[in-house]
Order: sequence, then structure tokens, then C-alpha cells
Amino acid sequence: MTQPPPTTLRPLAELARRGPTTTRGRVLTVAGLATVVGVFLATVPLHRDWFDLGVYYGTVDHWSRTGRIYDYLVPGTHYGFTYPPFAAVAMLPMTLVDWPSAVAISVLLNAGAAAAILHWSAGTTLRRHSTHWWFAFAVAGCLLALLEPVRDTISFGQVNLLLLVLVLADARLLSTSHARFTRYTRYAGIGIGLAAAIKLTPAIFIGYLLLTRRTRAAVTATVTAVAATLFALWAAPDASRIYWTEAMWNTDRIGSLAYVSNQSWQGVLARITEPADPSRAVWAIGVIVLLCVWAWRARGAAAAGNDAAGFALTGITACLISPVTWVHHLVWLVPALAILVDAGLRSAAGSPARRRLLRWSVTLYVVLCSSVVWLWSKDSSGIDGFVGGNTYVWISLGLLLTLPVLPSPASAADDVPPVHSP
Repeated sequence: MTQPPPTTLRPLAELARRGPTTTRGRVLTVAGLATVVGVFLATVPLHRDWFDLGVYYGTVDHWSRTGRIYDYLVPGTHYGFTYPPFAAVAMLPMTLVDWPSAVAISVLLNAGAAAAILHWSAGTTLRRHSTHWWFAFAVAGCLLALLEPVRDTISFGQVNLLLLVLVLADARLLSTSHARFTRYTRYAGIGIGLAAAIKLTPAIFIGYLLLTRRTRAAVTATVTAVAATLFALWAAPDASRIYWTEAMWNTDRIGSLAYVSNQSWQGVLARITEPADPSRAVWAIGVIVLLCVWAWRARGAAAAGNDAAGFALTGITACLISPVTWVHHLVWLVPALAILVDAGLRSAAGSPARRRLLRWSVTLYVVLCSSVVWLWSKDSSGIDGFVGGNTYVWISLGLLLTLPVLPSPASAADDVPPVHSP
């Protein structure tokens, strides 16, 4: 039985649980924390200067003037647009605004997407374990912004957070723990379909729908993806032909597979075999093994009624099997981190399981904030390069193998009253 803290320590224990004791104190705490985080994000040495947003902006501008998409390259580089044509169609409105406005819109969209992801992934946990939900949410939001994949997505001007929102929206519609959304279940699959039409990697979630026998949602996702692709074919027939026959296979437009930012199974192989190309057979065998593990774990999550874990495991697998998973793509790990924290907090107070899970949650969070893989950006050879240069791959693999899959909470509402352990 857990002993209560000594009288002199009780105020500190109460502060840790509730945060500042007054509304003014909570507002000042959030404002101060947000300021520190904002300054850090604006001045961090690894700020990406909106590079990918520049690729998108330059591509659609070039398309509007020349009718071509995939022959655009960022001046002075070999980097060009790598997404399917429908992504360019979706980004075409950028031609209506100037560059500063495009940056501002990108930041606002990513901030809104991050807030939605946090609410959908951790909202129930925050309500259950905090007295002041808005304060816990604001602090958690600041912590989320410090994750390297999140801050890279924002400073690159990338679309990862927006794609994750589309996928999690379908997860929300399919979740049996949210009764208020059951009447909208027929729309489930549209978000995944749109995400797959914008970028190929989210197509694995159609596999999850089939694996868990959500046939209607899988058909909806497939039809949506095909319809969006056909619309792009109508809007840009030459670009569609070039993408599906040439640009899709041209990895030079993406970057070196061995670059330390590529935290996928293929990235590991490329760094081991550099300067030679990684074996496609070895990569394919690894992908098959990873997919088998994913299918086993995802079916277990479905059997437990825990779709949140099933979607999280699918996102982890997408990162591992994709030929290229840049660090900023690892926002797909965010739902898994939320599940790990929730599993720890749902364990009995003072139990070894609670301590272990929360300790791992903090450790993984700190590592994913640390940019540690860049220590091997110049040279990832040797044992230290193999271990350290692939740190995020090992985190993804560990989460795929060990992510806790608890039965889904019985609550059918988001507004779970706080429950405080004695």
C-alpha cells in the first residue's frame, strides 16, 4: 500500500497533481512556458527555414505557368516535388497568396492539426488525470511542440500533421468508445483515402481496415483515393503519366537513402551497405517480417476493442516499412506515445508497471526531442553509428513489439471526470 507523503511534502505533491493553485498562476505558467517554447522553436539551430513548403510553393507556381509539375527543381538543388499529382491539386490555392502568407497559413494549419491530434490522442487521459483540463492540455501542447518530428514538420512546412489528422478522424469515427460519432460511421475511410491520395504511405491504413474487417470503411477509403487520383489525372494528365511512370521511382528527387534522417528499415540497410545500394531482397524480407508482426499486434488490439492502439501500431509500421522515413515523418509515433503514457497512468498507483511505463514514456519523449541521430550525420559507420544513428528506428521497432494494448475504456464520452489515485 502506498504511504501518504509526509505533511511537509503534501503541498508539493498537491502542486504536482494540480499545477498552480490559482487561475492566475495557471495562466502565467502557460504563458511563460509557451513563450519559452516559442523562442526555442524560432531559434533552434535545426530550424528548416520552410524548405519543403518552398518546394510546394515553387511547384504549384511553376505548374500554373508552364503546365508541368515534376520538372520543377528548387534552384541550385536536385530536389523536386515527390508527391502524387493530387497533392499538387490540393496545394494549388497557394498560387493565390504571397510567400509570407503561405508560411503563416502553413504554421496555423500545423498548429491546428497538432491541437486536434493531441485532443484525439490524449484528451481522455488528460481529463481523467487532471483537475484543470485546459491547463493540462496547454502544458501537453507545449511539450508536443518540442518533439523533433513535430517541430521539423512545422519548420519544414510539411504536411505530416495534416495527414495524421485525416487518418485519426477516421479512427475517431470508427471508435466504439465514442458513441456520439456512430451516426457518422458511414463516412469512415474518406480521411484515409484522401491522405493516401496526397501521399502513398497512409495507404497502409486501408490494410488495417481490411485486417479488422471494416470492409465498408476500406472500400470507402479505396474509392476516395482512386477518385482523387482520377480527378488529378483529369486536371493534370501529363503530370500524372510522368509521376506514375517516372518520378515515383526516381529517388534522387528525394535524397540519399543512407542520409541519417532516413529512419526506416531501408535507411538502416543503406547506412550499413553505403556506398553500395541496399539489397532489395533483404529489404523485402524485413518488410514482410514487420508486416507479420504488425498484423499479429493489430489483430490483438482489435480483439481488445482498442482501435487507438491499432491505428498507432499501423502508423509505427508505416514508418518502418516506408523506403524513406525522414525524421519529420515520425509524427506517426505521437499516438503511440500517448497510449504508452495512458497505460502507465491506468496502472495501479505505486505499482512496478506504472513506474516502468511512465519511466519509458519520459525516456522516449526526451530522446525524440534530442535530435540525437544528427550526431552521426557526417559518419554513421561503426557500432556507435549503427546504434546511435538509427536511434529512432529502434524506438519505432520497440514500440511495435511492446506497445501496451489494454482493453478500451468503457466510457462512451470524452468528458471523463477526473479520477485521482489515493
